[in-house]
Amino acid sequence: MFCPKCGTENPEGAKFCTKCGAELAPPAGGSETPATPPAETSIGLQPNIAGLLCYVAGWITGIIFLVIEKKSTFVKFHAWQSIMTFGILTMVQIIISILGAIALSTFSFGLWQFAHVVGIIVWLLTVGLWIALMVLAYSGKMWKVPLVGDWAERQASKVS
Repeated sequence: MFCPKCGTENPEGAKFCTKCGAELAPPAGGSETPATPPAETSIGLQPNIAGLLCYVAGWITGIIFLVIEKKSTFVKFHAWQSIMTFGILTMVQIIISILGAIALSTFSFGLWQFAHVVGIIVWLLTVGLWIALMVLAYSGKMWKVPLVGDWAERQASKVS
């Protein structure tokens, strides 16, 4: 059962949302309601789908959803987190690439190998975070990336 206020998935039979505390109404007539969160976004998508899409192309889709979403704090949080997380990781990759190019041009193969290994580690971290953040957003969670998540939450909660 999904919360009609924040879209968080709650255990069946719960009376209150585990995230925001909103009262959860029992299904009318004893029938099961579909297990999808309500459409709370200004763009007509389910919040969990929009949250997932914030990460699909890294910081680029984060910017797109930040510009087009006017209502959902959940989506804004994921958009800001995508922009900051993948923006920082993109800059780190660029710096490592420049360092590797400088090392090659000066024939410093030890420095080039170091830059290459660090570049692979950052790339693996980026891919792992990318997959994890998409899965977590789709499941309705607002998991915070260390250092970036708190900032993203503050930005998302600002009234625009």
